[in-house]
Amino acid sequence: MSYDKADIERRMTGAIEALKSDLGGLRTGRASTSLLDPVNVEVYGAHMPLNQVATVTAPDARMLAVQVWDRSNVQPVEKAIRSAGLGLNPIVDGQTLRLPIPDLTEERRKELAKLASQYGEKAKIAVRNVRRDGMDALKAAEKKGDISQDEQKRFEAEVQKLTDKAITDVDSVSAAKEKEILGQ
Repeated sequence: MSYDKADIERRMTGAIEALKSDLGGLRTGRASTSLLDPVNVEVYGAHMPLNQVATVTAPDARMLAVQVWDRSNVQPVEKAIRSAGLGLNPIVDGQTLRLPIPDLTEERRKELAKLASQYGEKAKIAVRNVRRDGMDALKAAEKKGDISQDEQKRFEAEVQKLTDKAITDVDSVSAAKEKEILGQ
C-alpha cells in the first residue's frame, strides 16, 4: 500500500458524512424528512426504502407529510412507520399520511444527546483508523526506499493535519446536533 493523500482525505470526509447521516436520523422535536430514512416498507413482495414508494415533505416544523404514490401501498407504509420505533403515529388522509412530531421529554432529549455523542466518538475512531493506515503506509514506503525520511516526516505532518481538521469537524457537527436536541 502506498501513501495517497487524496484517498486519506476522501476516507476522512466519508467518516464525517456518515456521522451527518447518522445524526440526521435522530429526532430533535423538529420535523426533518431524514427522520424517515431508516423506514423500509414491504410492498410488491420486497422491502423498499420509504422514499422509493412515497414523497416525504415537512410542511411545517411540527409535521411530516408522506404522499404515497400507489393507493394500494398506503396501509403497508402506515404499518412500516408505526413499527419503525420512531414514536410517530401516522394519520391517514387518502393517499397522504400526516405525521405530527410529538414534543420530546427531557429524559429522551438527554438519551438522544448521549447517542449523538456516541456517533461522534465512532466517527473519530474511523478518522483515527484512516490516520493509522496512512502512517503505516508511509513507514512501509520509507522502509522500501520509495521515499526519504524527510519526505516521510513531511507526509506524516500532512496526515496529522488532515486528522486534526477531521476531528475538529466531527466535534463541531456533534456539538451542533447535541445543542439542537437539547433545545439550546
